[in-house]
Amino acid sequence: MNPTTRQPLEWKFSQVFGERSSDDEIQDADRISTVEFDKSGDYVAVGDRGGRIVIFETKDGKNTADQHYSRNQLEQLDYVSLNHPEYRYKTEFQSHEPEFDYLKSLEIEEKINKLKWCTSLSGSLFILSTNDKTIKLWKVKDRKVKKAREIDSPHQLLSSENTLLSERSFMNEQGIPSFANGNHVESGANSIFPSQEPRSKIANYEDTAYARCRRVYAHAHDFNINSLSNNSDGETFISADDLRINLWNLEVSNQSFNIIDMKPSNMEELTEVITSAEFHPIHCNLLAYSSSRGFIRLVDMRQSALCDYSARIFQDEECHGSRSFLTEIVASITDIKFPVDGRHILSRDYMNLKLWDMHMDSSPVATFKIHEHLRPKLCDLYNNDSIFDKFECCLSGDGLHFATGSYSNLLRIFFHGGGSDEGATIEASKDPNGLAASFLSLISSGLITEKHSLVKQ
Repeated sequence: MNPTTRQPLEWKFSQVFGERSSDDEIQDADRISTVEFDKSGDYVAVGDRGGRIVIFETKDGKNTADQHYSRNQLEQLDYVSLNHPEYRYKTEFQSHEPEFDYLKSLEIEEKINKLKWCTSLSGSLFILSTNDKTIKLWKVKDRKVKKAREIDSPHQLLSSENTLLSERSFMNEQGIPSFANGNHVESGANSIFPSQEPRSKIANYEDTAYARCRRVYAHAHDFNINSLSNNSDGETFISADDLRINLWNLEVSNQSFNIIDMKPSNMEELTEVITSAEFHPIHCNLLAYSSSRGFIRLVDMRQSALCDYSARIFQDEECHGSRSFLTEIVASITDIKFPVDGRHILSRDYMNLKLWDMHMDSSPVATFKIHEHLRPKLCDLYNNDSIFDKFECCLSGDGLHFATGSYSNLLRIFFHGGGSDEGATIEASKDPNGLAASFLSLISSGLITEKHSLVKQ
């Protein structure tokens, strides 16, 4: 089907996470700093300024499978679930703690800067998280928790697949409850487990999840980490700060390879910094990174060990014609993304969302105007520092729809082929009756396969 003949998507309110009354005061530690969906869209991880990570999952229909629906009914249920997924709480854990660098007399915040899902193995989930300096690899695994009664606290839960006695250990050969050391428990009023209670009351299982830190990748960045990106080989990833990009192996935490170094010998000669970095989704040797000067550099790691001198540069020649101090600031690219086919690059600067073709580096193939109405007010934006605000972007699975954030809780969504001035504007709020929608409303339309946070950090 020709992309231009497609029917426009209908945006609907989907789901809101978190309950808060209007009178509650928001603590800074509870503010969300990053959101990351896995490639399947079945899981979403939310990081906050307090260093915590909360994971949600879609309802997988286990309960409906037990109700003996027909095949056609199950297909209908799958269709509804695919178009209107509902997420539920899975687990949460503390990823980072506040630290103090005594050598530099610098406080390191626990705020989560980026999250990236890794390839799942043996039913477990793996996710990378980072604050300003330290990257951690977490393993999230489902397990069954046994509920059991204790002598002093009958409502206390004894949970651990390693520490809990098996259900059989509570019963001897005659079916009488007993301890593992062989001491029998008498039935009656003083017994731990009254004999008149059914056996199912003694211990039962529940599904839960726990997170364990598998690797800590630290002491490799002098500046704050702004990007993480997994490689398609499933073995390596990159981390980027303002001046360097490091290549890591997931299994090696004490060594990384510096593949891009933009730090000048004299810091007074510094003209640009790295703002975002992303691996190509198909070719494991290609990566792209953006800069504060509005450039996108595509590098091939096979050409040289240090990749910053052998890069293909994408730049909008029209925008770089006449420049002023303020236009240079708004030209800074704050985020880049590859679609799943790897043919294009989506970039976001302060004013525009741009789509680049990998075979044409002189200008973008499409420009979607986001903040053109703010151009006359650039001086005011500079005076109140709003001109330095950073916005992210994302693409749909088919590469035809793009979304990004704006001010006043607004999301801007565009369709490739629909023109630069066309697009949908949605407000992120809890009002389901108007055009309002939370950022999770993007899910209800089936827009995003690998989803990312669309709101301003």
